[in-house]
Amino acid sequence: MAEKLAPEKRHAFVHNGQKVFEWDQTLEEVNMYIELPKGVPTKLFCCTIQAGHVEVGIRGNPPYLNHDLTHPVKTDSSFWTIASSTFLHSIIINMDNGDNNTEDGEMHITLQKREKGKTWSSPIQGQGILDPYAADQEQKRLMLQRFQEENPGFDFSQAQFSGTCPDPRTFMGGISSE
Repeated sequence: MAEKLAPEKRHAFVHNGQKVFEWDQTLEEVNMYIELPKGVPTKLFCCTIQAGHVEVGIRGNPPYLNHDLTHPVKTDSSFWTIASSTFLHSIIINMDNGDNNTEDGEMHITLQKREKGKTWSSPIQGQGILDPYAADQEQKRLMLQRFQEENPGFDFSQAQFSGTCPDPRTFMGGISSE
């Protein structure tokens, strides 16, 4: 039942007509998706995740993304992978062992939220911030995810809020971090 409350679509950050990244979130994670340039060996891509900063690029070049995060993350639980329809190349922490060239690849960055249940308006500070309606929809979805997690025998996928939705992180004494 929890999968019914998973993000339905990704939010896109577009700059000068070009999609920079897409993203979505759950109670515990923020996921960023970056379309990779074709023909570049996967071993050349790099990503550095710090508690409040992320850097993505191709080794030997200026970074594609080099920005502060909206909120802090748990670096020991955050990671990145590269996937395409022809291969899956996982790189966790500093492991690097791929020669494959990307054809239709995508980098997936999983950021573990330091504050479980916190609703993020964007992963990158000042970039691609959700409009108020979309932010409200995200907060409602995360609140339903929290209800689902705390009450696994019930199905909250069709539940709705009337009025303002409470903050999933602080509602009724806060969220369990287990």
